[in-house]
Amino acid sequence: MLSINIVLMLAAVITAICWLLSLATKDYSWVDRSWSISPILYAWIFAWPVLGTGPQGWRTVLMAILITLWGARLTFNFARKGGYSGMEDYRWAIVRKSMKGWQWQLFNLFFTSIYQNVLLVLITLPVWLSAENPSALGFWDVVFAFLFVALLAGETIADQQQWNFQQEKHRNDGVLPPGFVTTGLFRYSRHPNFFCEQAQWWVVYFMGASAAVRAGNDLGFLGGALNWTLLGALLLTVLFIGSTMMTESISARRYPEYARYQASTSAIIPLPPRKRTEELSQN
Repeated sequence: MLSINIVLMLAAVITAICWLLSLATKDYSWVDRSWSISPILYAWIFAWPVLGTGPQGWRTVLMAILITLWGARLTFNFARKGGYSGMEDYRWAIVRKSMKGWQWQLFNLFFTSIYQNVLLVLITLPVWLSAENPSALGFWDVVFAFLFVALLAGETIADQQQWNFQQEKHRNDGVLPPGFVTTGLFRYSRHPNFFCEQAQWWVVYFMGASAAVRAGNDLGFLGGALNWTLLGALLLTVLFIGSTMMTESISARRYPEYARYQASTSAIIPLPPRKRTEELSQN
């Protein structure tokens, strides 16, 4: 239990720092700046006790490595968009306008600072579960690892496609019809990066569940295959649903053709388009 206590103390410190900085700077994106870093720290704290234990600890170490790759990609993408240079998430300004000052401060404390940091701990708990149930890698662990890497590649491609579009839009004085990307992976999903992001953490959960199953530790339904650590992936999915709805409402108000894109293209899960997205003239 030492590792989980260390993680909880570290998360409490990070939460306090993010909240205090938000008050001092009036910039409410400090949790966003730690989002890709905190899970890496937590994963390696959970994995530390099994380092050097041989094949019994390989799954846990593999999970920590995969989360490190996830964090490195997200940190790079966030940095190149100016996330570490004082740029606040544009959605916070919109939410702030819909609240009174005291309401926003409560929202900032309990949701932006506390809830999101708690969530970052919860999504890494499958690594702790794996460390607590050491066993050799199995067939499904290999399948899950390859699936994670495939999803990581998909998210990288989607982010690059979005970045390329935004750069081209910037070079055209902010005008590039229809105003949002509809090609590449965005032909099959309006948010392919969101899909890959959520799916990666479900894979992390299943790897932790695999450890419980192989160790014969009955932690819940189906002998550990479904256990309480799914709370992290589940709450992350709920968070992304809310975030997607907000992003979609903003895009629909900003771009006249976005409703046609919504009608033709799946929101999250990549699916064949219902009609050709080229009808949304993207030059």
